[in-house]
Amino acid sequence: MKTYIIADNQELTSYALQSLLRSHEDNTIQRAFDKAGLIMLLKEHESAVVILDYTQFDFADEDQLLIVSERFSMTTWVLLSDDLTEQFLRKVIYSSHRFSVVFKDETLKSIRDALQAAFEGKRYISQRATELILSQHQEEERPAVLTTTEMEIVKAIALGKTTKEIAAERFSSIHTINTHRKNIFRKLGINTAHEAVKYALRAGLIDASEFYI
Repeated sequence: MKTYIIADNQELTSYALQSLLRSHEDNTIQRAFDKAGLIMLLKEHESAVVILDYTQFDFADEDQLLIVSERFSMTTWVLLSDDLTEQFLRKVIYSSHRFSVVFKDETLKSIRDALQAAFEGKRYISQRATELILSQHQEEERPAVLTTTEMEIVKAIALGKTTKEIAAERFSSIHTINTHRKNIFRKLGINTAHEAVKYALRAGLIDASEFYI
């Protein structure tokens, strides 16, 4: 029997994953909604397969993720996200052989293959992830140039506002805010809201008195 822990806060993705995983009758499926909940489940199921959307979870950075993976050395990880930076992928993949990677917009076959590889205790790196890891960018590093709208959204994210709240304040759709979020993260070379907070503090968009932990 294999235990899978779905660490993804998108309901549609979680539902789809549960449907795929139930193709094996012996599978046990658990859900984690934050890092603390994930760690509690891993204490009970140390040999679990964790299917993680890193960009939607509350890991501060990749180092924190790697610390958790080292703590639970029998756990296998499948990183399933919309987008991840090449720097993040290189660091995680080169640090541990227990991480597989596939993106949400890849083919259903690729996602099935990643889950099957995890079931067999093997590693799976999708074609898109492989191309990102092997890419060699020689461009000079330049400061990220965000639009006024993007700067306002970064500030809102850093202040802890949800995508729904930001959309309501700006009279925009959730889809529009998610698109801005993806563009911002790509420009800044970041993956999570925690990293957006660090950027906002450095850029002076917020000060420490506005940010509450």
